[in-house]
Amino acid sequence: MRAYERPTLAVETPATPADCRRHFRIFDQLVYINSCSQGALSDAVRHAYENYLHDWDERGAPWEYWIERSETARGAFARLVNANPDDVAVTTSVSAGVSAVATGIDVTARPRIVVTDLEFPTIGQIWHAQQARGAEIVHVPAIDGELSLKRLQEVVNERTALVSVTSVCYRNGVRLPVDEIVRIAKERGALVLLDAYQAIGTYAIDVENLGVDFVTGGALKYLLGSAGVAFLWSRHELIQRLKPLATGWFADADVFDMDVSDYSPSQTARRFESGTPPIPAIYAAIAGMELIQDIGVSRIHEHVQRLNDHLIAGADELGCALATPREHEKHGALICIRASDAPALVASLALDGIITSERDGNLRVSAHCYNTIEDVEAVLASLARNRHLLVS
Repeated sequence: MRAYERPTLAVETPATPADCRRHFRIFDQLVYINSCSQGALSDAVRHAYENYLHDWDERGAPWEYWIERSETARGAFARLVNANPDDVAVTTSVSAGVSAVATGIDVTARPRIVVTDLEFPTIGQIWHAQQARGAEIVHVPAIDGELSLKRLQEVVNERTALVSVTSVCYRNGVRLPVDEIVRIAKERGALVLLDAYQAIGTYAIDVENLGVDFVTGGALKYLLGSAGVAFLWSRHELIQRLKPLATGWFADADVFDMDVSDYSPSQTARRFESGTPPIPAIYAAIAGMELIQDIGVSRIHEHVQRLNDHLIAGADELGCALATPREHEKHGALICIRASDAPALVASLALDGIITSERDGNLRVSAHCYNTIEDVEAVLASLARNRHLLVS
């Protein structure tokens, strides 16, 4: 059998984030500024998929190696959030990871789950599904697109098991005050789950300093991977307390024990996993995360912040109404512009060769390491041509 040689990343450590642009073919024909939906495809990720096919072709069923790839992905994500790999679960989606946590939480003595109205739908749907187990779901409203901390304080009490919150709202780009949310929750003895999907890869996330109990996110947006793989970090001391009802054979203490008569979950965060790992997507996720680490999250954050400052200033000149706060600490990489007909505006931008997206009546413009000032200028020029679709 041919010895496996670990693939070399197609992107060497760039001098600046924008230096990586040439490794993303899409910019040969389009202005892609939609990373909040999907990261652009790099040649490193394309190469990773080719390696997966090569390994499958050459080895047939190399499950020991494929499990090793899963462990590599676990370690790569752990490094991104300053975690111990044993406290990280590799899942097929955020939904799978959060469902495992949700089914493991005891809602008898503390039945209340607090959810903000800024969450991605899957989060609310999973918690509402727990009503069948006796959970009481309470929503905290958004006021002018931002979380009401006053209302949060009113509803988080001694009956609250967990507060579920996002880092950055997918609808308007608002960055939530996680520190304050954690303080309120901890004062009342509640756990905190943070959905960091719209944040990981765009600014530093340190699970040891955040004070939250669970962090989840996926590979397909700012981590530059593809759909099919996500991650869940759990505070170490909580792992043994939760025994998920949503499970599978890769959550077992011994994956290869193959015992059909017993459920003995892993002593690590693997207990939040389920069935067969998404091996092809894991190859891609490793390549994407290695690229992010090569560039450096802090450098990406500074680069994107400069691009967003330019976008906001240009939108102001055009008289556009923003759905996203201007202050750096109050928004993520995602900037949202109000539109009178957001789908039509997205379509008009696409005719100009600019790929964006829309949610909640807002145009979403989401820069990443590969975008440039020229990309932002192209967006602004197209917006100028479509003033009739903008809200002033």
